[in-house]
Amino acid sequence: MKPQFEQVTVPLGESWSLLWRELPELPFLWHYHPEFELTLTLNAQGQRYVGDSLEDFTSGDLVLTGPNQPHTWAATERPDTRQPMLAVVMWFTTDWLERALAGWPELGGLQALSAQAGRGLKFSDAARAQVEPLILSLQAQEPALRLPTLLQILTLLAKDTAARPLATHAYTPAGDKVGHRIGKILHRLHAQPADTVSAPALAAEVAMSVGAFHRFFKRHTGMTVLDYVAQLRIGQACQLLINTPLPINVIASDVGYGTLAHFNRQFLARKGMTPRAFRASYQGAAA
Repeated sequence: MKPQFEQVTVPLGESWSLLWRELPELPFLWHYHPEFELTLTLNAQGQRYVGDSLEDFTSGDLVLTGPNQPHTWAATERPDTRQPMLAVVMWFTTDWLERALAGWPELGGLQALSAQAGRGLKFSDAARAQVEPLILSLQAQEPALRLPTLLQILTLLAKDTAARPLATHAYTPAGDKVGHRIGKILHRLHAQPADTVSAPALAAEVAMSVGAFHRFFKRHTGMTVLDYVAQLRIGQACQLLINTPLPINVIASDVGYGTLAHFNRQFLARKGMTPRAFRASYQGAAA
């Protein structure tokens, strides 16, 4: 599946766009847009996809993506189940950044930041802790005050020597075929994680031999197809255990396991405890 184009709108009378998203989970939405995007994600645990990079992320994830680089976050686990996931998203254009650099030489440090953003940048915990209060203050500010706050945030992040690139390369039309292939497969798996997984069928969807497909998938995700699907299913099961009174055998079936014994083994291997103990730990914390 090709990444979907996202139309970013800028409010009238403003030069950049802020989005404050509170959600029970972050769906897999493989997309791109011509704007830079700075995203702070809180109270969420899942996977982050930027170009050909796939990594687990936890609360406090702060990432800058460059223009047209396909990306998405996908998460079903909330460390604090009483609160929603929060994604604070800041979009600004290349033209916006170039005009800022041309008008204010004091912002020269942003030049290197914009160049590195092409591959996606994951900022260090220290840098994130420094700017998180500023990011969280944006929603309550009037537009005229948001602008200098955003510039302050970017200036501080430009000094983060521990920031690291994510994707192998910045977006290029020639490299887009790879992004389309992995995006198509990941969208299929996220949309129907409980379905029976057939490697030959998935390989056929992207016109690859089964052997080549297995190597391709492992190279881009760091795991086998079966391990990846198991991760999705167990994540979905965790939310059902926390948020519903459904019996464990029903949850096992709902997320795609044919037997309760298989589900219990997979859950124990990934969570270090049984589904029953996992549910009890959350019920005890809420008491």
